[in-house]
Amino acid sequence: MGCSLVDQDLRNCGTDLEVDYQLRLVTNITTELETELGMESTVQVQGLLKDYLQDVFTDYARDVDLSFYDTEPPMPRLDHIQAVMNGSESSYTLYLPGRQYRHIAAANVLNDSSISLEDDDLCESSRLVQIQGDGVVPPHNTGLFTARKDIDVLSGVDQHFDVRLYMANAATALVLDVSEVTTVKDLSVTVSGFASEFRISDSTYVFSEKDPVMGTVCQESEEEGKLCFVSVHFPSRPAPSSKIVIDDGGESGGVSPYPLWHWTVHATLQDGTVTESLIQMHNALDAGRLKVLNAKVQDSGVVTTADPTVGVSITLDWHYAGEYPIDM
Repeated sequence: MGCSLVDQDLRNCGTDLEVDYQLRLVTNITTELETELGMESTVQVQGLLKDYLQDVFTDYARDVDLSFYDTEPPMPRLDHIQAVMNGSESSYTLYLPGRQYRHIAAANVLNDSSISLEDDDLCESSRLVQIQGDGVVPPHNTGLFTARKDIDVLSGVDQHFDVRLYMANAATALVLDVSEVTTVKDLSVTVSGFASEFRISDSTYVFSEKDPVMGTVCQESEEEGKLCFVSVHFPSRPAPSSKIVIDDGGESGGVSPYPLWHWTVHATLQDGTVTESLIQMHNALDAGRLKVLNAKVQDSGVVTTADPTVGVSITLDWHYAGEYPIDM
């Protein structure tokens, strides 16, 4: 009779569960490099780009940040684990009380000095934020991966959950032919039109009028007259049209009737004047994607490209906003 007085409700007791995490890299990098840089004259640039982006387009994670949230508003965090992953997949045995959770995972955040995980005490406000610079934003250092999953932990029951993490950022590369340039003494490249933060819970990007992202020279090639500027950042806005481009990496962003993002090239000439070339892109750039464009710098500093889908706007004798030459 005494046994009948024992409370057998074990729903609030903790239980062990096994969670497998796997990074899923869906990218067009191989297709893009072979298509845009497949000619023998650009094989070396292709190799330099692969080396530069090897820590970005990879299904390898060094660190993983795991949060478990209440499913009822305001959805506070109930448990938080930071672990070393060092691989493309890993399994963790977690001890959690039996209940329903909204689970969020982020990988490679600790290893990227240009990204911070913010407001993650509450599920819906958890976000990856691009750190702002002084007039220009530093590019990302690694490939960022995230996942979200609703899980129901049952007390006293052995459970196994699979969580797949997908890439949240993208990259661009502008390959400039400077073989015929004699009057340009300096070139700088930035890219604009990309998201400034990523909200992990609902997998949406936030766009704001922030500073452009810096383009970094990808180690000058011994191949004469080639400069490759690379940048890693969040994706662009999606195209408003329904036209979808399909390549070996699967579906990718559509084509827009107006520019979605652009490169800005500033060419400083020997006489001190600056020529600005705005290279406007109409194809959306999705997460996990790389866009490579070949262009040529004229002796006047003007940048041109043979790609008919790309628009170029030129400003000769360009000046920074608020700066004007004054005759003394």
